[in-house]
Amino acid sequence: MSLPTDGHVHTEWSWDTITGSMRGSCERAVELGLPSVAFTEHADLTPWLVPEPVRPLLPDHFRVRLRPDSVLEPPELDVAGYLACIEDCRSRFPELRILSGVELSEPHWHRPRADALLAAYDFDRVLGSVHSLPGGEHHQEVTLVSDRSPGELLRAYLGEVLGLVESTADFAVLAHIDYALRSWPGEGPPFVAAEFEEEFRTVLRALRASGRALEVNTKVPLPGEVLRWWFEVGGEAVAFGSDAHEPGLVGHGFEDAAALVESCGFRPGRTPHDFWRR
Repeated sequence: MSLPTDGHVHTEWSWDTITGSMRGSCERAVELGLPSVAFTEHADLTPWLVPEPVRPLLPDHFRVRLRPDSVLEPPELDVAGYLACIEDCRSRFPELRILSGVELSEPHWHRPRADALLAAYDFDRVLGSVHSLPGGEHHQEVTLVSDRSPGELLRAYLGEVLGLVESTADFAVLAHIDYALRSWPGEGPPFVAAEFEEEFRTVLRALRASGRALEVNTKVPLPGEVLRWWFEVGGEAVAFGSDAHEPGLVGHGFEDAAALVESCGFRPGRTPHDFWRR
């Protein structure tokens, strides 16, 4: 089985990585035989509070962006520089289809900014995602929330994802529906997907109604139950994304992910660059 397109890759143009490289990611994609790659750089629109207890957990390149009030405000994406780099890589790697893209964080909260960005640039791939939750005066990044149990956090996260999916925000793929699981503690009760089935199914039904695709994000393997539920609720399309922030992780886990997606009833699209469909 040939590997699918990696539709979620970050490079040096995403503010949250110091190890990203668009050229290096292209080299890795060619090495793996990927048909195409989408560089979906971060357009993080929500500032978030960094609580004192978790501040030491932040990488240095996050801490330097903290304001005096302990709020981290992500910088705007340098779209002109990013697109110039895209064109350079397209000329260097003619055998690889390279898609431009953007990952919009909470675009349903920031419609004027999100809409203006998409109106100004014709991106090939637009991901919608939730990274933050409301938390009093300020928002909090999901994986840094420390005052809720893992189950409470996951339910709150899926509730906010539902708001994103039910909105008319302009995006084609829902990124990492399981993002909150990245901070599920290794000690204590394990994650059991069936305990959150109704919450996941509610989001998936809304996603199906919206006509958007579900991303299988391989940074943390998506629970197989979620994919089966996506098929059962009538989900039409699946995209694959490594969420790589460094070249060596492009296409990571794609063989296993493709096998899982196929076992749930989805098949490759008409071309190697298309979404997989039921």
